[in-house]
Amino acid sequence: MYKIISAITLVWICSGFCFSQSQVPGANQPIDSILTWMRTNETSAENLEDFHAIGLRTLNRSLETAPDSTIAQIHESLASWHSYNGVFSPDSVVDHAEKALKYHLKANNKQKVADAYRSLAIDYLNAGELEKAQEVLFKSIELYEDLNDTAGLGSAYRTLGVKYRVTGDFEKSIAYTNQAIPLLEKTEDYSALAIAQFNLIIGYGELGEFEKAYEATEACLEIVRTKAPEEIFVPVRAYSYRGDVYIKAKDYDNALKDYMTAWELCKKHIGEERCATYRTEIGHIYLLQENYKQALGHLLAGVNAYEDKGQVGLIQPYLDLAEAYRQLGDFRNALVYKEKAHANSEKMLEDRISSIESEMAIKYETEKKDEALASQAALIEQKNKMQKLIIVIASLLLIFLVSLFYFFYRNKKATKIIRAKNAEKELLLKEIHHRVKNNLEMVKSLIALQSAQIEDPVTKEAMIASQNRVQSMGIIHQKLYQGKNLGSIEMKDYFINLSEGILDSFNAEERVTIECAMDNLELDVDTAVPIGLIVNELLTNALKYAFPQEQQGVINISLEKDGDQNLKLEVRDNGIGKTAGLAPKGTGFGSQLVQLLTRQLNGKMRERVDQGTIVEFNFLLEKSA
Repeated sequence: MYKIISAITLVWICSGFCFSQSQVPGANQPIDSILTWMRTNETSAENLEDFHAIGLRTLNRSLETAPDSTIAQIHESLASWHSYNGVFSPDSVVDHAEKALKYHLKANNKQKVADAYRSLAIDYLNAGELEKAQEVLFKSIELYEDLNDTAGLGSAYRTLGVKYRVTGDFEKSIAYTNQAIPLLEKTEDYSALAIAQFNLIIGYGELGEFEKAYEATEACLEIVRTKAPEEIFVPVRAYSYRGDVYIKAKDYDNALKDYMTAWELCKKHIGEERCATYRTEIGHIYLLQENYKQALGHLLAGVNAYEDKGQVGLIQPYLDLAEAYRQLGDFRNALVYKEKAHANSEKMLEDRISSIESEMAIKYETEKKDEALASQAALIEQKNKMQKLIIVIASLLLIFLVSLFYFFYRNKKATKIIRAKNAEKELLLKEIHHRVKNNLEMVKSLIALQSAQIEDPVTKEAMIASQNRVQSMGIIHQKLYQGKNLGSIEMKDYFINLSEGILDSFNAEERVTIECAMDNLELDVDTAVPIGLIVNELLTNALKYAFPQEQQGVINISLEKDGDQNLKLEVRDNGIGKTAGLAPKGTGFGSQLVQLLTRQLNGKMRERVDQGTIVEFNFLLEKSA
């Protein structure tokens, strides 16, 4: 009886200020009460139409009377709602998150500012603004260290692991995540600890360390099972990520089990309609298993869900759907979805090019303004020095000592600024090489799509050769952004990577071995690209003609530097060799390309037959002016 009376009393007390999750507050409710309702409903599918209007109305009221901390919390709630429900673009999330940070700074709450920086870093990552994400993330780490906030540091390092995961630096992603895990364990932040395993699952999967990826998945599931059962969506993502790893390991049965488990868990907790996008993963596996009818059903449901949500830029799901239709004989629908994928690929490429151009223009204008401001500051500083010198002429010695200290401090500050700018430009240059490599991969994929529709063997062979040429240039840019020296390429490692790709394209890994008998040698980009293309053509030619009828053999590549300006390249195979007087096979384009690139490098080529074919080059490199 007492419990019933207490409950009735509590309801009576809160009748004007409390409401259930589904009850929409009135316009005259206190701002703090409406903020409580917003916090409760920001990740709810209910009241979807009312939430945004209520949030903006409350925000306008708060601007007149509420403290800065309350205004910041309203912006945070709106940012969370936009992010969870995906109603507007990522710009809407970032806009509210930046305004929340602004008001926390005005309120001068160091803890809230640190948390806002870390939260904003996640929003920047989702919006693709990677430099901004890194900048605010390091600010949050600095504040957390000053606050001695172990929990905050753990979350910040975990987010830094996400940043490097997004940029493809998986080793750094794993390193920062492993730095975060002990901190999260110490503070018993089990939700963040479980989510941190995502970086390890994806990172180890990308690095080919599959067993470690599986262990990270089990660790994530165990944490949720025993420590954080309220995290209903974390297992969904963990199973999905492990499914991706199983695909890389070509274990399609286990991948299908994990994708199905992820889908079923998602349906159980948030409903079938909002989980339909996971079916594209299931459809992809069925496609790999050549179960085209099952693949079609799941792919259609997943793609329709993406389109209903207004999400654009789909490529792989459209390609999978086109392939399923093609295998089932529905060529009209196959063509429709292949054209959609092609259109999205072109748009993505155009957007990336526009983004790079815009970033470069902004950088240029910013540097010009900084130079003008620095010049004005230097002029003002000089005038102040002259005035001080006239006023305190009697204290010349003291002024001299003060001036020495001042210039020492100024030089130290300028050095710090220069280092920061150099680091920023290095990051930008790496990003450009990364984007160029990705664009070349896109071109290679488009050529592969086109060649899949070609049945003429000569044309198809020419398309495959074009893919290999694009790949040889793509590896150059990959090595540039992955290496420490942005101006040169280590050629032995490059030849090994190039050889693996060409052997794979000809399915010749089991019968032909390519050896690189050379020391480590670094070359600049302008020299490495044409040499890479020459070796690509010679390897392709050897694999096509030197080992007929599935004959086994060995191809040797060597490159050495003779003095400061001379390079010697040799490609040798132990195949059947060329027959004297026999006309060359193929179109002859590869030979023309090799001759053109040889002249470009001021080189000479010599070809001879000695237990196979040997092609030698001597290049005389020009000295830089």
